[in-house]
Amino acid sequence: MVDYHAANNQSSAAGVYMEQENDWDRDLLLDPAWEKQQRKTFTAWCNSHLRKAGTQIENIEEDFRDGLKLMLLLEVISGERLPKPERGKMRVHKINNVNKALDFIASKGVKLVSIGAEEIVDGNAKMTLGMIWTIILRFAIQDISVEETSAKEGLLLWCQRKTAPYKNVNVQNFHISWKDGLAFNALIHRHRPDLIDYDSLRKDDPVTNLNNAFEVAEKHLDIPKMLDAEDIVGTLRPDEKAIMTYVSCFYHAFSGAQKAETAANRICKVLAVNQENELMMEDYEKLASELLEWIRRTIPWLENRTQEKTVNDMQAKQEDFRDYRCVHKPPKVQEKCQLEISFNTLQTKLRLSNRPAFMPSEGRMVSDINGAWHTLEGAEKGYEEWILSEIRRLERLEHLAEKFHQKAAIHESWTDGKEAMLTQKDYETSTLSEVKALLRKHEAFESDLAAHQDRVEQIAAIAQELNELDYYDSATVNARCQKICDQWDVLGALTQSRKESLERTEKQLESIDELYLEYAKRAAPFNNWMEGAMEDLQDMFIVHNIEEIQGLITAHEQFKSTLPEANKEREAIQAIQAEVQKIAQSNGIKLSGANPYTTITPESIDSKWEKAMAMVPLRDTALQDELNKQNNNDTLRAKFATQANAVGAYIQAKMEEIGRISIEMNGTLEDQLTNLKEYQKTIMSYMPEINKLEGSHQLIQEALIFDNQYTSYTMEHLRVGWEQLLTTIARTINEVENQILTRDAKGISQEQLYEYRASFNHFDKKRSGQMVSDDFRALLISTGNSLGDTEFARIMGIVDPNGSGAVTFQAFIDFMSRETTDTDTADQVIASFKILAADKNYITAEELRRELPPDQAEYCIARMAPYTGPDGVPGALDYMSFSTALYGESDL
Repeated sequence: MVDYHAANNQSSAAGVYMEQENDWDRDLLLDPAWEKQQRKTFTAWCNSHLRKAGTQIENIEEDFRDGLKLMLLLEVISGERLPKPERGKMRVHKINNVNKALDFIASKGVKLVSIGAEEIVDGNAKMTLGMIWTIILRFAIQDISVEETSAKEGLLLWCQRKTAPYKNVNVQNFHISWKDGLAFNALIHRHRPDLIDYDSLRKDDPVTNLNNAFEVAEKHLDIPKMLDAEDIVGTLRPDEKAIMTYVSCFYHAFSGAQKAETAANRICKVLAVNQENELMMEDYEKLASELLEWIRRTIPWLENRTQEKTVNDMQAKQEDFRDYRCVHKPPKVQEKCQLEISFNTLQTKLRLSNRPAFMPSEGRMVSDINGAWHTLEGAEKGYEEWILSEIRRLERLEHLAEKFHQKAAIHESWTDGKEAMLTQKDYETSTLSEVKALLRKHEAFESDLAAHQDRVEQIAAIAQELNELDYYDSATVNARCQKICDQWDVLGALTQSRKESLERTEKQLESIDELYLEYAKRAAPFNNWMEGAMEDLQDMFIVHNIEEIQGLITAHEQFKSTLPEANKEREAIQAIQAEVQKIAQSNGIKLSGANPYTTITPESIDSKWEKAMAMVPLRDTALQDELNKQNNNDTLRAKFATQANAVGAYIQAKMEEIGRISIEMNGTLEDQLTNLKEYQKTIMSYMPEINKLEGSHQLIQEALIFDNQYTSYTMEHLRVGWEQLLTTIARTINEVENQILTRDAKGISQEQLYEYRASFNHFDKKRSGQMVSDDFRALLISTGNSLGDTEFARIMGIVDPNGSGAVTFQAFIDFMSRETTDTDTADQVIASFKILAADKNYITAEELRRELPPDQAEYCIARMAPYTGPDGVPGALDYMSFSTALYGESDL
């Protein structure tokens, strides 16, 4: 039978449970069938203890009226002495005796509701049965504990575990689950299979099953028969208290075997947690190493600044970078997110199992990975900016190089033959009029030479800019530019020398044809203007927006507005030549041929004019085509801006919603987790919009569009925002999962979690999910903790081991669960091993294989050190150091 003396040490814990169970459904006792079952069961239970004192009762409400047997019953089951009873027969003596019994029950932490001594003395059956049920609860059921559940729940769980392997047995309560008798027989067979032939029992014969169990229990287990099979079968719903009372006797009868099973279960649980944690640590180390190695190999590629010679080569690099962004990097973003989630989950499991925090290998901390990732993203940004700047530079270089060679070719064409002309000595044999003509011609040449000075300076400036922009073919450009400059210096010196020679002979030459001179003076600048106009009409241009092309179109329109005036000048020049012909004809002068002052003929002027006029519509078409291109680019900008603004607003809204969801308390944690995962699916369904935006961005880059006045968002900002959104929702889901782990591991109710969350949110002023130490002190005080500086410093060391100055909600509930719930400790594991080792200070491999599952037995054998104590035997293992090592108190 059961030893109830240990019940005296748990009076303080009894109150909580008894306050819930003292409400013993008095109204239900009005059911005659239930009252009959309770009378028989409670009477048998009392007699099973009173017989130890050599007495018993026949009528439960009559035999306890004088209080004498009631006090005796309490002394037997408690092992304590009650005050001396009064032996008088008067009512007052009986009331005093019953009060002494009730006072003793109350001293054990039991709150008696509506049960008074007068009602027991008067023989009130309902109150008497309620009092006996209260005694049974306190001394027979309350101390039952199975896997962190106690009393009724613990007893029910014990029955479920013991009967689980048996067919036709499904224990869900303490009434109808026991009607067919199979559950009683299964309990006996589980512990004493030699007493019951379970396979011979039939579910359709409950009376036989019940009587078989009752008779075996009474004969072999010393459990008195407390129930009638006919009463149980004939009642729609057997009395729960009667069944619980009888089943509790089985629990106490088999409690010795239960201790060994509990010890083995505790060790299995501890070892399973340790094995799972070690596997997670190995996975984290492997994934961190692979991710860091990928970052190490990628950064040098992103930091390579080898310049290319052409725009096409740089665009090929840009395509490679786009492939990296869209194909190679996204899987690594997922790996990084999974790495953080695995690390947080592992740390949470270690805290919940009272293990030391996991410290990754050097260089593989989450902070190390984040630092390497930050370096990678910095290299990405720098590489992308470099590619774009290089494309702009090469595009500018190609334009300048083409412009340089075009201007150089025009200049070289103009200078061809000029040196020979300037070095001839024709003036030495010329007449006066011819010399004057040569002088005027030279003056016209000087005017032409001065007009070409701007072109030479432009050529030199373009060459200088090509050198500054590091043009790959600068050597060729420099050589050609130097040749032009040297030739220009020679032309300048020759021009000055010829002028001086002509001026020396000018005094001797007085005749000159003024008309030829006037023609030459007007034809030369006009011819130069036409050459400049044609050069401008053929000039290459590059623009980046509508405003720039519209500026060119405006300048071109202004040029066209000057054409009528230029045509009048052309006609005036042609009129001078016509006047020369008229004078010559009028005066019978034979012209020697060409104008002596200029090589520009009227035919060449007309030819260049026609060419220039033909170039005007071509220039119109080219400018209009560029305007259309810029309009199309503006459309691309607007399309990208519309998508980018929508995506940016979506990301911002979702980030705010996630922040709000993370601090709200809507439904159970499972509901929150389900909602968050659905929310994550909703966010992932938005991925096509991101891909569509990437497509628009690719069109923008292919069109070489570098600015966008319609939006402040860039693709880089949106990519980072999208990655942060995915990481935040994943991290939030992980936090809820960790809260579920904490709740389930620590036995925290949903209401407690809501209370913790409400308290935390109240003091989380910034709604950031974490709070500073002063707010956390206020939160602890609000929960009823009286804190000094030393105690608060100890608590901060628990919730903020890194000293960051911020306390998260997860750390808060870990602390509250640590303070309010029981956890496995090294001492408990040592005590469990001691039970398996039959109180020895060591254990053998054979004992471990006998008591533990094979994989966990081998796990212990492989890690336990040999026992070195004087009382050891060959093959003895040291389970004490092994147990402390599980909790980080020494090296394994």
